[in-house]
Amino acid sequence: MDPITAILGIGNKLIDHFFPDANQAAAAKLRLLEMQQNGDLQVMASQMDINKIEAANPSLFVSGWRPFIGWVCGISLTYAAIIEPVSRFIASVMFKYSGAFPVIDTTLTLQILLGLLGLAGMRSWEKKEGVASK
Repeated sequence: MDPITAILGIGNKLIDHFFPDANQAAAAKLRLLEMQQNGDLQVMASQMDINKIEAANPSLFVSGWRPFIGWVCGISLTYAAIIEPVSRFIASVMFKYSGAFPVIDTTLTLQILLGLLGLAGMRSWEKKEGVASK
């Protein structure tokens, strides 16, 4: 089965599930077919193939969970939770430093990081339950 047919099949099932009104479902299915004719579904299928190739790469920096976002969030959390407090403590106790250290606002990065970790946890649970193979 080619990826376009699979996307159409999944899309139609999702439309039937989320649009109980027949008119809304018909409009959504029409939009899905328009996407197929415009080549949008082909672009989506191509991106899925690229994602599979990247995920198979042995390099941690390429195939690690959404590399750039994951590394940025992990580094900022490491700095905010470990490096900055320990450095501040050492500088103030050993060197009598009373100045300020750079502060990273981790509000956004923690939201993204926790979302990624939540998705990873859900995926791990699915694999453990055997849902991943179905």
